[in-house]
Amino acid sequence: MSEFEKISFPDADAEKDSYFTPAPKDDVVVDDGFEELDDLDFDDLDDELLDEDFGDIGEPEHVDEGNLFLTVRGLNKFFRQGGRGLHILNNVDLRLYSGEITALVGPSGSGKSTLLQILGLLDTSTSGQIMMGERDIAKISDRERTKLRNEHVGFIYQFHHLLPEFDALENVAMPQVIAGMSMNDARDKAVVLLEQLGLGHRLNHRPGLLSGGEQQRVAIARALINDPCLLFADEPTGNLDPETSDEVFDLLLNLVRTRGIGALIATHNMELAHKMDRILEVKSGRVLPY
Repeated sequence: MSEFEKISFPDADAEKDSYFTPAPKDDVVVDDGFEELDDLDFDDLDDELLDEDFGDIGEPEHVDEGNLFLTVRGLNKFFRQGGRGLHILNNVDLRLYSGEITALVGPSGSGKSTLLQILGLLDTSTSGQIMMGERDIAKISDRERTKLRNEHVGFIYQFHHLLPEFDALENVAMPQVIAGMSMNDARDKAVVLLEQLGLGHRLNHRPGLLSGGEQQRVAIARALINDPCLLFADEPTGNLDPETSDEVFDLLLNLVRTRGIGALIATHNMELAHKMDRILEVKSGRVLPY
């Protein structure tokens, strides 16, 4: 884990609030205290070297709490629509740490999903830096983006998006097979994870035979099967009834905390948000402490 900066993870709420320092005047800079990055020459980075740099990030089970996983600085997303510009994200700064679960709140259309898609390497920003260690992963090639996403990033959507022709075990094992693991080993690993989520008796059931909560637990297992360092979730329980939502969310939090993963979870449910370590709000394209 030498690639990541070791910091002391704050315990007190007041210390967590100190992550943020208001910027002077009208310019809002969230999560101040970044390393100085201006001297780095990102244009000289060799994409061919990224395989080595990202290849040994480590198993989440052995990650020390408080490691800085991701530093975001000056992130912007800009669209031009109907002859006018639309700023979805405006100069977003934040940091994500191992062992910390951060809630992302804000009204529909505020940019929460766009931010998650960009940080999860499913979309690109207009400008800004996304630093993993000393690498700006906002600037890496599509090939390296795919490799990094598959090996070190997990993503959970509001809708499970399971493959209907495969059973629960096959849906979860599939990412491991794609990553090069044998089918037998992938299935063994998937069994353990599904059992942890209370689905040991539903391994061979296809999605159509599972309840909504069970389908979402399969989706959670699929997101975690490759042992990601970072997890992004977009309303992961938003399609479930309140009782099932609480049950599934508690299972998710327990697994994430046990593995030491850094997680950013978008939700409209403030009761769920307050179960997390920190709450950020997306407002007018900016990310602010709630």
